[in-house]
Formats: sequence, C-alpha cells, structure tokens
Amino acid sequence: MSYGKILVVDDEEHIVELIKYNLESNGYEIITAFDGNEAYKKALEETPDLILLDIMLPILDGMEVCKKLKRNKDTEDIPVIMLTAKGEETDKVIGLELGADDYITKPFGIRELVARIKAVLRRSSNIQVEEEAHIIKIDNIIIDIESHEVSIDNEVKELTLKEFELLKVLAENRGKVLSRNYLLDKIWGYDFYGETRTVDVHIRHLRKKLNDTNHLIETIRGVGYKVK
Repeated sequence: MSYGKILVVDDEEHIVELIKYNLESNGYEIITAFDGNEAYKKALEETPDLILLDIMLPILDGMEVCKKLKRNKDTEDIPVIMLTAKGEETDKVIGLELGADDYITKPFGIRELVARIKAVLRRSSNIQVEEEAHIIKIDNIIIDIESHEVSIDNEVKELTLKEFELLKVLAENRGKVLSRNYLLDKIWGYDFYGETRTVDVHIRHLRKKLNDTNHLIETIRGVGYKVK
C-alpha cells in the first residue's frame, strides 16, 4: 500500500538516495529530480501528492520552482515542504510566503521528516492519508493491530511485544526483503546496541508459535527476511 507519491528534489545525489530509500521503506512512492527545471517538469508530468524541495538548486532555485508551481493551476494545490540550510531564517519566511506548506532544516532526522510529511499530507486536500489498517490478513493469519492479537484459524497465538511488532512490520511490507539491520532499527530502536542475531532469534520463536510449516516468513540468505 502506498501512502502517496512524493517528488524529492535536491542536487546532491547521495541525499536524494538516502531520502528515497527511507521514504520508500515507510510506504511512499518516490520520484526524483536534481535541478529546478527537471523538478517543475516532473511536477507537471507526475502530479505528485507532495514535493520535497531543496532551495539551493542549479538552473532554477527552489524559490523560483515554488513560485512557478503556485502560479500554475495544475500544480498550485500540490503541498511543498522546503529544505533550508541551517539558520537561514529569511529563506524559511520567503518560502512560506510563496506558498510552501512547511520547511525542514538540514541536517534533519528521517523520523522528523516522515512526521512532517504525514502532517502536511493530512492537512492537504490533495490526498487523504490512510491510517494504518487495523487488520492485516495473510492466508489464514489475522493480525489485529489495535488489540495486538494474532490469530490463526480463529485461535489466538501468544506473542511477545517484539514478536508481534516483527510480524507486523514484515506483513506491512509483504513481498519486500527487509534487512536485519532495518528490522533491528525499526523494532528495537536506533539506540539499541544488540547484535543482528537478536532478529534471528525472534524470527525462530515467531515461526514456531505460528507453526510456519508453509515458510510464510522466508529467509533471504545474507540479507534478511520477507513475508511471501
């Protein structure tokens, strides 16, 4: 399930790739551009649900791109989050005056970025952000996110909190291979200093409790795990 299409615009390729990877991991569809002209063209062609727009761009800077977007009836309603350099208060003010919906200062954390994106999309009339589904069904397995219950053929399985979260993340990303490091960060947190084999141990317990004879949770050797 995609939570929306985002156009990421920055002339630094490594920043674009970092943002792209993390936002795709959070369920967004990502398109990219590396200069102002390309950004404006992509906005017209792709009609993204949100644009993440750096100010310092070649050919056409972010301010001019924002101005053009807001003057075009086909793109005026697309929400824009400006990326600004640290301490450039004037850029923030001008960006908001031009119609930007929010700004975020570099360097920023991915969690903060995702939170800002969700907030802007929630306010925007351009897209209705879907909340996480309360129920996930995979074959005969039902994952109830609100009650933190997992049942198979109507029989509730007793899972620990981490086992439940592990299954939930894998199920939400069904078909996608998630690395051990990603799962460790996502479930145990960035400040957890344990080893990746912590994930392997929990996967083993989870498979046993789910009686996973059909190998629903698949091991991708040397990478991580996915739910088929």
